[in-house]
Amino acid sequence: MPGDPVKQFLRARGCPDDVVAEGLEGLVSNWERIAAEVRDGYPLGLDDYLNDLDARQLLEGALTVADADEDDPVRARVDAADRLMRSAVRPVTECLWGDAVAAMEGWTPENNWWYFSLPRVPGTMLRDDLAGD
Repeated sequence: MPGDPVKQFLRARGCPDDVVAEGLEGLVSNWERIAAEVRDGYPLGLDDYLNDLDARQLLEGALTVADADEDDPVRARVDAADRLMRSAVRPVTECLWGDAVAAMEGWTPENNWWYFSLPRVPGTMLRDDLAGD
């Protein structure tokens, strides 16, 4: 961990040891998996979806502290996963965490689009959770 700014960032954010150990590679792989799940019909509920979106936000923060030589090779993978995710979601006008949280965190639909989108093909659990709101 010494010398690895991403792992230091993850540790400072209170991430579990396994997330810290996997570092930037683990965050990117996780986002690729999430994007594929959303494309295929998100199988989980709203709480899990919000956690998955938080994973993308964590990845965004990690990219800002990553060494340039570490960031460059993974940026293309993140961009590809983002394109896949954007094709699998539809934008919504309100932050899924709520407007108060978005304002407090400084999230916007332009910069944090993942928090302002829902799967085009929600699974039964997510569809039920959304209908209950």
